[in-house]
Amino acid sequence: MAEQPIHGIELNERAQYLFRTLVERYIGDGQPVGSRTLARDTRFELSPATIRNVMADLEDLGLIRAPHTSAGRVPTVRGYRLFVDCMLTYKSPPTAELRIMTDGVRHDADVRRLLEKTSSMLSEVTKFAGLVMIPKAEHKALRQVEFLALNENRVLVILVINEREVQNRIIKTARRYSASELTEAANYLNSVFAGRDIRQVKRDLLSDMNATRDEMNRLMATVIDMAQQVFVEEETATDYVLAGQANLMEINDLSDLDKLRNLFDAFSRKRDILHLLDQALSAAGVQIFIGEEAGYEAFDNCSIVTSTYGDEGEILGVLGVIGPTRMPYERVIPIVDLTAKLLTSALNS
Repeated sequence: MAEQPIHGIELNERAQYLFRTLVERYIGDGQPVGSRTLARDTRFELSPATIRNVMADLEDLGLIRAPHTSAGRVPTVRGYRLFVDCMLTYKSPPTAELRIMTDGVRHDADVRRLLEKTSSMLSEVTKFAGLVMIPKAEHKALRQVEFLALNENRVLVILVINEREVQNRIIKTARRYSASELTEAANYLNSVFAGRDIRQVKRDLLSDMNATRDEMNRLMATVIDMAQQVFVEEETATDYVLAGQANLMEINDLSDLDKLRNLFDAFSRKRDILHLLDQALSAAGVQIFIGEEAGYEAFDNCSIVTSTYGDEGEILGVLGVIGPTRMPYERVIPIVDLTAKLLTSALNS
């Protein structure tokens, strides 16, 4: 059989088929695959001894390895990379999953809520962790703010940012404000700060108010009370939304306590994940980080599948799925790719 170089590795047809079968079986059941198992599961009539020789060659090439607890073999990161790049047959999501995806990523004027729904949907469909990067904005201008009184000293805040982004928040105030007081406070903020960078509104407002605290009237006190809560999130906003972390605790490959601790520490620090997302942001389309390719020890047993999403031709951010290296790539990659298209469409609508 003629050998065909793929990724610089020369494998004949028999070796390619055996390797692909081994990876698919291991992804399917999580058990190291032995030569006798492959002998029963291939279209070639080969003895276990012949298959052992092929597996030894695959091991020498760094595509598979033998866990110390088993005589079977499992794919290495290099093996997964070869499999994903050259041997994968994608599976379109079934109708039921497509319905969940389209329902979960519908247009929403509140962009933050749309991103949270998208992250939750990715987690629900894949049973892994879903994440969506919040778009980076060089300038987030306050266009308008409105306050609506709710019960129990709560206030609904409606923020219009830049040209189209609408954010809804509920805050709890120290006392109950009347509708006229809230309207007066909103009118003041709109007249003084409309068009200003929202990250500066609170700082400038508090600075001005502190300078005239002794002369502060009822209106200014109301404005201060609102601003201290309304604009605080703009200064401490997260850079991505994550859903379904608990799913990872149910996966045998990640169930080791030390592995989980390192992984959840990385989630809380955010820096490592944001660095990966920034890498994915630099290249349009689907990107896959397998195990140590991510460059961070916490993700050595994980794969991260990402895709960029945008608005009117501009890349705004990255979304993706975090799961074990032993993930069903043929399912997950199309789900991530389609979700990015759905989110792009929702943002453009």
